[in-house]
Amino acid sequence: MPVPCLEDLGALEGRSVLVRVDFNVPLTNGTEIADDLRIRAALPTLRWLLARGATVTACTHLGRPKGRPDPRYSVQPVRRRLEELAAEVELLENLRFEPGETANDPGLAERLVEGHDAYVNDAFGASHRAHASIVGPPRWLPSAAGRLLAREVEVLGGLRDAPRRPFVAVLGGAKVSDKLGVIDALLEMVDALVIGGAMCFTFLKARGHRVGASLCEESMVDHCRELLDGPTPIHLPYDLTALGPGGVLGDPAAGGDVRQVGADVPDGWMGVDIGPGSAAQFGDVIHEAGTVFWNGPMGVFEDPRFGGGTGAVAAAMAETRALTVVGGGDSAAAARRFGVDRDMDHVSTGGGASLELIEKGDLPGLAALRQRNATGSNAAGDERDKQGGADAT
Repeated sequence: MPVPCLEDLGALEGRSVLVRVDFNVPLTNGTEIADDLRIRAALPTLRWLLARGATVTACTHLGRPKGRPDPRYSVQPVRRRLEELAAEVELLENLRFEPGETANDPGLAERLVEGHDAYVNDAFGASHRAHASIVGPPRWLPSAAGRLLAREVEVLGGLRDAPRRPFVAVLGGAKVSDKLGVIDALLEMVDALVIGGAMCFTFLKARGHRVGASLCEESMVDHCRELLDGPTPIHLPYDLTALGPGGVLGDPAAGGDVRQVGADVPDGWMGVDIGPGSAAQFGDVIHEAGTVFWNGPMGVFEDPRFGGGTGAVAAAMAETRALTVVGGGDSAAAARRFGVDRDMDHVSTGGGASLELIEKGDLPGLAALRQRNATGSNAAGDERDKQGGADAT
């Protein structure tokens, strides 16, 4: 899945470059950036372009403002931080203030590229969306992947094509249905699959265990049973941390007992984390791997009472000699919370994008870059040039 790189753009002195970044950062009270990781991740690309004499304009989305201006989603806090890190870069207002962004309006894409000489996509976290700013500009401009996007493609593509064996995937999160496609794809690639998080209860029920009040997708139980009967080993927790009736996640003062149980959850109780025995077992599987891909927490780690399983997986990932890849989203946040993000070989900036790339081997944003690189020009752009010439005569 090779994509054109920055060097393919040629000389940039005096040229104007539009860069699609992913500055969809968390904000506190709508005004303060809680985590600027995504801004800092784009700096290698922005500074590379500036160092070669380009004028750089960046564009991003922020939140979900529903296609109209909303001061709660203004990029002004992001703009202030970017001015501290790369003052020469201009940042446009939130792309999703325009209804044409999510609708993939070619007219919006053409307006975005006006006055620019080249386009760079460095927004890996948004490249699984066929939005105007992602797939539109390559129709009009010479285009390339930024450093961040290219690195994501290199690492995640390597997982699909040539992982060091044994290859182990660790998946968590809430619903099997949300990750069904990637689960099916991974079972064709990995040597073992580890399942934690709330999704494990659907698998446990498929094995005949009681799940109490835990989240369980009844419609997925039969499919999970088929997966468990397949040739690839699937490791499930054999002990769990459970919260009793009356307990409230995130509020220890609300009461409710917390108990370690086996693979069967008592009626009225809710599984909220894998147990210590399962955490140790999962750690052993990770330590024996050659490559580990992790996406999704093992429990409700935002509640300190139920972060043990996620913390144990994070620690095992940090200690193993395997190639370690964290698939963005909540697992990336967990790696940072437990202080092991710098011990990982790669922490992806895209949760949904990383899963889709592993599942399908491509993303709309990557396909758009490759299409531009293959054709070198576009019929729409050629037609625009012809019209300009006709008008001149």
